[in-house]
Amino acid sequence: MSDGRVEPAGAYRPEGRPTCSPPRSCTRRRFRLAARSPRRPRGAGLDSFGDALIGDWHRAVYAAVKAVALFVTAAVAFRLTERRTMAEFAPFDWVAAVAVGALVGRTATATDAAWLTGAAALVALLAVHAAVTRLRLLPVISRLVDPPLRVLIHDGQVNRRNLRRCGLTEADLDAVLRQHGHAGPSGVHLAIFEAKGAVSVLPHPDAPSPPGGALPR
Repeated sequence: MSDGRVEPAGAYRPEGRPTCSPPRSCTRRRFRLAARSPRRPRGAGLDSFGDALIGDWHRAVYAAVKAVALFVTAAVAFRLTERRTMAEFAPFDWVAAVAVGALVGRTATATDAAWLTGAAALVALLAVHAAVTRLRLLPVISRLVDPPLRVLIHDGQVNRRNLRRCGLTEADLDAVLRQHGHAGPSGVHLAIFEAKGAVSVLPHPDAPSPPGGALPR
């Protein structure tokens, strides 16, 4: 029954359903029920463990095919570029080698990257490497790419400042000298830390060289 008063829109009537929206207590309860996580079914842990070890075998086959294709592409690309041995590797050569390995591994296992994407990046990387190799013939580019030579020993005197710059200790230098047949720096005219990381040892011209490269007794 109505006593002549006009109820506002959306008002809650206890004897019936609300005209528009439920009270705030009902709304909060619904939100709490919706926020509760559903119970995990039995065997879900075993399924997730199997997915972690095996996963989708279609993706595994897809990754294997891409890995083989990228390996063949890299082998052909390296065959067409200039041949350089590991001993001749400059710092930019190591950067290119590491980048190629990371590129092949990432593209092979990525689900959102096709073989063509990895092959294009691989060819572009090797093209830049070949261009830097050619530009190293210019002295200006060579000074920018290759690290400078550092003299470690001059006429038997060890340059400890350059030794620290090269990240070597005196024990490391002694080991290099023994490999070249010298018991110490006294008989060394020059020991130079090369740009490729090797140490060249030049004895005094008047110093007798040990026979067969053996250490003098």
